[in-house]
Amino acid sequence: MIPISNRIPSGRQPVVVYLIIGINIVLFIWEWKLDVKGELSHIINSWGVTPTKIFYVTTAAFTTLNPAAWIAWLLLQLSLVQGLFLHSSFSHLIGNSLFLLVFGKTLENLLGHLKFLYFYLLCGVLTFGLQILVEPTLNLPLIGSNGAIVGILGAYLYKFPRTKIDTILPLLIIFIPLEIPASFYLYWWFIQQLFYSIGNLSIHSSVNSFSLGYWMHGIGLIIGIVLMRSLKYK
Repeated sequence: MIPISNRIPSGRQPVVVYLIIGINIVLFIWEWKLDVKGELSHIINSWGVTPTKIFYVTTAAFTTLNPAAWIAWLLLQLSLVQGLFLHSSFSHLIGNSLFLLVFGKTLENLLGHLKFLYFYLLCGVLTFGLQILVEPTLNLPLIGSNGAIVGILGAYLYKFPRTKIDTILPLLIIFIPLEIPASFYLYWWFIQQLFYSIGNLSIHSSVNSFSLGYWMHGIGLIIGIVLMRSLKYK
């Protein structure tokens, strides 16, 4: 079931949504080239969010006065943003981009470009932060915009709970158009996580472990709702 559009008219072009999707695609092509050369793992380990690394450095920075620990802590905070723009497979990239396009453009129209960008980044960063707290011993990098996307879903469902989503259901060579309630796509997003291993780059065994921390992406739904309630968009 492929979401293609919603029934809420947009008054402006979702330039931030297009920009995010464009950056994701460019970086994935770069990942693919590095994968072919066998150099991808280093980038993923450097740019991805590794809970045990961040937790250890954070503990060292806040319990000592070591300047090196604070510098390391500041540098590691970049991974909370960088990790949002890396993806581990074609299905991971396409799925997140599709959900961002269908649901994100309406929120960008509602919030405005800058507030939407702030909302997107904050949902992703807070979800990564929660994963670090829940599973600080996880020694595998986490990448992808999953937390930001489910935050957008939460905000969309909070604001437009009864909206219908235009959907295509592919059956072999036949494509059946359907109208699906927006709330359905919350459940579909979680099911989609199970298919992110399809078409993986060679890093698939060393990123985004299906651990407790990974499934804490679901808390991004609550983060999205809370942030949406707090933002002024009129």
